Amino acid sequence: MIGGGPAGYGAALYGAGAGLSVALVERDKVGGTCLHRGCIPAKHMLETATVFRTVSGAKEFGVMADQPTLDFPTSQARKQKVVDQLWKGLQSLMKSRKITIINGTGTLGPDHTVTVGKKKITGRHIALASGSVPRTLPGFDVDGKTVLTSDEVLELEKLPSSVAVIGGGAIGCEFASLMNDLGVQVTLLEAMPKLLPGCDADVVEVVARSLKKRGIDVRTGVQVSGHEPANGVTTVKLDDGTSVIVESVIVSVGRRPLSDSLGLDATDVEVGERGFVTVDDHMRTTEAGVYALGDLVDTPQLAHVGFAEAIVAVKDMIGEHAIPVDYSKVPWCIYCFPEVAFAGMTEQAARDAGHDVVVAKHRFQANSRALIIGEPEGLVKVIADGAGGPLLGVHMVGPMVTEQLAEGWLSVNWEATPQDVSQFVHPHPSLSETFGETVMSLTGRGLHG
Repeated sequence: MIGGGPAGYGAALYGAGAGLSVALVERDKVGGTCLHRGCIPAKHMLETATVFRTVSGAKEFGVMADQPTLDFPTSQARKQKVVDQLWKGLQSLMKSRKITIINGTGTLGPDHTVTVGKKKITGRHIALASGSVPRTLPGFDVDGKTVLTSDEVLELEKLPSSVAVIGGGAIGCEFASLMNDLGVQVTLLEAMPKLLPGCDADVVEVVARSLKKRGIDVRTGVQVSGHEPANGVTTVKLDDGTSVIVESVIVSVGRRPLSDSLGLDATDVEVGERGFVTVDDHMRTTEAGVYALGDLVDTPQLAHVGFAEAIVAVKDMIGEHAIPVDYSKVPWCIYCFPEVAFAGMTEQAARDAGHDVVVAKHRFQANSRALIIGEPEGLVKVIADGAGGPLLGVHMVGPMVTEQLAEGWLSVNWEATPQDVSQFVHPHPSLSETFGETVMSLTGRGLHG
């Protein structure tokens, strides 16, 4: 395995569990971007924002607390403690499964030969999982102070007073949300007409309304053309002739595959124009015995997708029947406030595909648990194929929906019908009741709406 992120270490662990002799090459630390510079530290920062927001609103519950202040170095130290604990646990797990870890940058040559410094190793099967790095923009050279990517944001020692977040996708909305919660003045800039491209329109509307209500300056349909730093701030220029003056700029315009470090020119592995390695639905590259996984291939850049791809690849290596990942039905979670979670088709995508679309929506403002915890904003939207057909998509926005999606994801992947799912009994009071009510209404016999 070349690369020790979720896809690489997932393949290593699954392969070792299946009886393979496994060596993993990693140039930094096992765990990859997700553990050290992505999912885990980002969600810790978002949790810090949640705690800060909760304490700020404690008086609404009769809990008389002074207005909180943020000791950001302490928060960052706790983040690192969590990361280190997970990292040590992963190292221990890999050691217990007798996986050989080789530190360094691995390149693949002919005959399945991997070179790491002066060391050469060969394997019957090779899995490429070198991951990705943040994309940047022309005219925005990353310096770690004025211009940041997700890598630099997660290592900040002090929060800026104001930021412009370029990119209104999942990562951009998460950063805009957490910075706002922690008292930073935020401008969110998105080139597309709406935030969160790919999300259902009703969900996007809730998020956009919430961000604006909280004082975030949201501008969609705008392009940035550069910036001019001076006197501790920088002026971000927009193509409509306006500008934004901020202390820092966070560039959140996606990630690019890190295929150029693999030295693939001497192999039969095909790399596309955008740097993604070409694979089939079993993660096989165009060279026999060589697989590619995770952010290195043109599939959703999600850690859990990397895990799933690793399992498919290893099963194929050992000759077991492997069911390809159905990327149209994988779960997506966005941890801004309010949270977003979904699986399956949006309403528009279902209509475009020619389905007989039936839609049901229920808002959390009618959910007792949501009112109790003080987060009634948001909704659950379920899309079905006809009145009695299978569920095509489940879309949620609101309190802790990233922890509620599993039921909807399972229903979509099992192609369950509203009648099937309406038999589920949901605990009361719970946030999950909103999903139950939404599906039940598709049967024509809802309880509360």
